[in-house]
Amino acid sequence: MSPYPKQRICIYVDGFNFYYGLKSKGWKKYYWLDVVKFFETFIKPYQELIEVTYFSARPLNADQRKRQDLFFSVNGENSKFQLELGRFLPKKIKCNKCGGLHETFEEKETDVKIATKMIQDVVNDKCDITILVSADSDLVPPIEFIRKFKSSHKIFVYFPPERFSSNLNSLANNTKKLGGSSTTFEKCLLADTIKLSDELEVERPLSWR
Repeated sequence: MSPYPKQRICIYVDGFNFYYGLKSKGWKKYYWLDVVKFFETFIKPYQELIEVTYFSARPLNADQRKRQDLFFSVNGENSKFQLELGRFLPKKIKCNKCGGLHETFEEKETDVKIATKMIQDVVNDKCDITILVSADSDLVPPIEFIRKFKSSHKIFVYFPPERFSSNLNSLANNTKKLGGSSTTFEKCLLADTIKLSDELEVERPLSWR
């Protein structure tokens, strides 16, 4: 047994980056993922996973929202899974072909929430290693702050499938491309039917099979 305390790890998952990475890869069945179990597979014996914070926003589409709620409900059974939600705001974009304006929706607040939580946890000495799961270069500033605030703190970046950022790659102490982890994804799929602690039984959405 090591006489030294385990390295504490906090993980921050950019839910949209992660979701669209899986979508780009055609890995829809891995939407139904045991998030904590998946990231625990990368933790060494001398390390301890404190928590995984998943950042996302509620879809406006009712069917998408229902599927997402199931995913959050099942993963929320694990006390190490924490959820932080942003929101969607309407946005008008100009069509390059017709010149007309089309209304779409843009996810807001996620980057700020990730940055705030990362910095807060380091300032409060909650972890020794930060693992960011994203390829969004807008998250460079909080990493730079952490570097200046506590130079001994380790920062790893896990890139979702089909996603990469050279800026984040250059700042990280270590990186991993999750696109090469299909076997691990497969081993960490949730059961098709799960009974929650409140006795409610939920099933994997048919479109995620």
